[in-house]
Amino acid sequence: MGNGIAHVFAMNGGSVNLIDISEQALEKGIKTIRRNLDRMLKKERITEEIRDRTLKNIQAMTSIADGVGEADLVVEAATENLELKLKIFREIDENAKPEAILASNTSSISITQIATATQRPEQVIGMHFMNPVPVMKLVEVIRGYQTTDEVTQQIMVLSRQLGKSPVEVNDYPGFISNRILMPMLNEAIYALHEGVAGVEEIDTVMKLGMAHPMGPLQLADFIGLDVCLSILRVLQDGFGLPKYAPCPLLVNMVTAGKLGKKSGEGFYHYISGTREIVVAKMFEKK
Repeated sequence: MGNGIAHVFAMNGGSVNLIDISEQALEKGIKTIRRNLDRMLKKERITEEIRDRTLKNIQAMTSIADGVGEADLVVEAATENLELKLKIFREIDENAKPEAILASNTSSISITQIATATQRPEQVIGMHFMNPVPVMKLVEVIRGYQTTDEVTQQIMVLSRQLGKSPVEVNDYPGFISNRILMPMLNEAIYALHEGVAGVEEIDTVMKLGMAHPMGPLQLADFIGLDVCLSILRVLQDGFGLPKYAPCPLLVNMVTAGKLGKKSGEGFYHYISGTREIVVAKMFEKK
């Protein structure tokens, strides 16, 4: 999601350093930003001047030390892996100026725990953007145990300046969005696993019956089945309740490398390079 976050900040006038250890990932991220801006231009949502200025506001680099030194705000958007995030935050903390705010785009991991990797826990906060970032309005602003009122207010104001609708929540597993969403997706997977209905039938019920824009199994594919599994494990570990236990089918699919849209196959098959679903699916109603 890092390219989407960079896109939004840069389009709203921010000077952005987009950092990744992989030059290939950076090239792909910049290409995605350019493609999304071109799409917005084609739909007449922005002008050529805004597109060009946005791209000019983004500098790609592979060094955290070089990238965060002058930043007022650093937003981490690595994968949902606690040890990786702790490692990144230690390095950010060592190189960012003392007054900088450090934010995580984590969708489930404790902000309080992430903050322990720094010497400034009162300046660590969660900024959980929704995907796709340039389109979705919500930002969950998560207060860690030591996050100050001042830092929270600054991030709430900044989120509104980005054209987002921030919601302040406290630091508990899954926050609000995933504490409610993931058990629903997991239950849909259980329904498939137990043969209650097929993929298309389950998704159709939720789209037509509950007015969801996307069925739960398609949404799980879009999020990434590995991400869903990681979040469910955070919920299970955090609350110690069996209701958060991931469905064995989800575990097996992730183990087999069937991660959803990003791997080309999950509950659906996907045409490479597009969001289109191929009619043939892994699972059919028995």
